[in-house]
Amino acid sequence: MTDTTPVNVLGAGGHAKVVINALLALGVPVMGITDPDPETHGSKILGVSVLGDDELVFEHTTESVVLVNGVGSTDISSHRKNIYQRFLDAGYSFRPVVHPSAVIGRETEISDSVQVMAGVVIQPGCRIGANTIINTRASIDHDCVIGAHTHIAPGAVLGGGITVGEGSHIGAGATVIQNVVIGSKVLVGAGATVISDIPDESRVAGTPAQFI
Repeated sequence: MTDTTPVNVLGAGGHAKVVINALLALGVPVMGITDPDPETHGSKILGVSVLGDDELVFEHTTESVVLVNGVGSTDISSHRKNIYQRFLDAGYSFRPVVHPSAVIGRETEISDSVQVMAGVVIQPGCRIGANTIINTRASIDHDCVIGAHTHIAPGAVLGGGITVGEGSHIGAGATVIQNVVIGSKVLVGAGATVISDIPDESRVAGTPAQFI
C-alpha cells in the first residue's frame, strides 16, 4: 500500500459519508464504494459511486486496492469488526484515516484502520487500537489506551490515563474522568459522566453514570 493506492470504501451509510469527506480532504484517490444493500447500488456519495456488493473487492488483488471501513455504530455492534476481520483474513490492507483538522500529540500510536475525524484532539502518549473510530470533535487526553474496534462518539471527552477495552462504545458528549478503566464491550450512554471503573459488558448512563 502507498499513499496513491486506490481506496475502496466498505459501506454506504452515514459514517461512510464522513470517512469519504476526510479522504477527499486528504487528496486520497477513492475508487468507489461497495455495500451489500442493492438499494444503494448506482448511487453516489460526495460524487463517489456505489459500485455494487462487497464481493466486488475480490476482483482486485490485495496489492492493487486498499480498504477503508465505512461502517459506523450507534451501540455495541460486531458488524464493523466482522467486516474488518473478513477482508483482513483475505489478505487485504486497511488504511487509517486522519482528517487534516485533527490534532495528534507526539508519541501517539494509531493502529491499522483507525479513523480520526474532523476536530479531534488526541494528546501525547495515547495508543489507539485497530479499527477504532475517534469521531468528530472527540477529545482524548494524554496516555489513554483505547482498545480495538471501539467507537468514541462525537464530542466525547476522555481525561488522561484512561483505558477503554475492546469493542466498547462511548456515546456522544460523554465525559470520562482521568484514570478510569472501562472494560470491553461497554456501552456508555450519550452525555454520561463516568467517575469510576466499569466492568466488561456493562451499560451505563446518566450523571454520574449508573448501571442500566
